[in-house]
Amino acid sequence: MKNLTQSPTDPVFVQNPYRFYEETRKDGSMHFWEDYGMYAAFSHATVSMLFKDRRLGREVPPELAKTPALHTKAFYDVEAHSMLELEPPRHTRLRGLVMRAFTSRRIQTLDKDITELTHQLIDGFPDQDFDLLPAFATHIPVIIIARLLGVPEAMSDKLLKWSNDMVAMYMAARTHETEVRAAQSAKEFADFIRSYVDEKRDTPGDDLLTELIAAEEDGEKLSTDELITTCILLLNAGHEATVHTIGNAVKTLLEKGFDPAWFAEENVDRTIEELIRIDPPLHMFTRYAYEDVEVGSVTLKRGDQVALMLAAANRDPGVWEDAERFNALRPIKTNMAFGAGRHFCVGAPLARLELRIALPILFARCPQMKLAEKPSYANSYHFHGLEKLMIRV
Repeated sequence: MKNLTQSPTDPVFVQNPYRFYEETRKDGSMHFWEDYGMYAAFSHATVSMLFKDRRLGREVPPELAKTPALHTKAFYDVEAHSMLELEPPRHTRLRGLVMRAFTSRRIQTLDKDITELTHQLIDGFPDQDFDLLPAFATHIPVIIIARLLGVPEAMSDKLLKWSNDMVAMYMAARTHETEVRAAQSAKEFADFIRSYVDEKRDTPGDDLLTELIAAEEDGEKLSTDELITTCILLLNAGHEATVHTIGNAVKTLLEKGFDPAWFAEENVDRTIEELIRIDPPLHMFTRYAYEDVEVGSVTLKRGDQVALMLAAANRDPGVWEDAERFNALRPIKTNMAFGAGRHFCVGAPLARLELRIALPILFARCPQMKLAEKPSYANSYHFHGLEKLMIRV
């Protein structure tokens, strides 16, 4: 085990964290990252094991819980009901109720919507160089999740602002101003969703929000606060990760010299998984130890946090041959981009569907597409997404 010093906001690291991951992994799977003040797991085997170990979890041990600063209260009032931050028994109940509504059958019915939306967005591309992120990558996930929930698409710009402000709370570059904006947006977001919960209770529709209201398990339903937080979580997670995945994927495909064979019916699933593996949108997810846990030569004590390095695990040469190289036809193996265990991403099937439909259409409709300028990544670690993606079609 080594003590690591690497600022997550260092410009060189922001543009290419993979060199740091590769060098660190050579010296073992567990190290202490001093900048974060916690252990970090870098190998696929260790990350996967810790995700599934029920002696660790997302919820802060009670003796370590702190009262949030007053200016962040509105943000943490929402987070208090998030299944992303909870453990059993409450997590089990919340996730079970959500999964009763957020079914694979409902997700599969969105293929026509995704197809039509993709074509509409491409029809609107300008003749000059433009940024693909706001013109394409941002709209697909936010509009689809808005339709799924049953909230107005006309609100998409506002939803994006609220979501971006709240998600910034998880970035290494977070400031006091970040916290103030996040709290204000959390309050506005919650008030907006609350009004729609009330409306859907009076006039149910054929949408996910109506189904979440009706979902029941062992006589229990989601409370209003739980409904609000669940909708916010689905909107935030549903747009943030997929925007970056689309952007990173297009960058990779253009830089590697796109081959139409990669999106042939027999190859498309492998290509999509490889794009998710090679440059995922989320690089780190943390866990608390609830009791002493031996991880190789390291002993995690109760209350210790450990960082699970998803993107490092995805390039583990012990799992993937020539792991640093993009290989569209690589056989599919389970990567860590969507997590694992009880907190495995509930939106993974929707994200894969959006990628599987939108990317092949984009490259078929824009066969001459190329980068108009060198892309650069935003200073948003532990997220990993582009500042902009200027292209020419």
